Amino acid sequence: MSEAVQDRYAPSSICFGCGPANEEGLRIKSFRDGEGLRMAFQSQAQHQAFPGVINGGIIGALLDCHGNWTAAIAIMDRLGLEQPLCTVTAQYEVKLRRPTPFGPALEVRSRVLVLEDDRAEIMLELKADGETCATGRGLFVAVREGHPAWHRWG
Repeated sequence: MSEAVQDRYAPSSICFGCGPANEEGLRIKSFRDGEGLRMAFQSQAQHQAFPGVINGGIIGALLDCHGNWTAAIAIMDRLGLEQPLCTVTAQYEVKLRRPTPFGPALEVRSRVLVLEDDRAEIMLELKADGETCATGRGLFVAVREGHPAWHRWG
């Protein structure tokens, strides 16, 4: 698939990190890559914590949204669905291993560690210029009707 999963499955999403319809958001684009997803992100000046270094909250948002989409696609594939179930973050952690530089494109890759019918545990790595700047791990769960996120991608 050459189309980003966000554009294909949730074009009207307003999520700050991954919503294609949020003009002021990060608007990440995640693509299938083996058993996970990959993305590239070009930071902007307003994403800096101080000159030359990306804010940790921006890094967290990139990993959170990319991990959530990795889980949604993995659960969809496991269940043989044509559309992903809406998933939300139940838990995630980010380890900031070195300052993430402003300027070079950031690359994030994810892989599934544990997969069940309604949840997935995901491992993430963010690199800049080939150097690991941050890693993350998260648990993402599919929501049921009645949850506020039930139709958020529709």
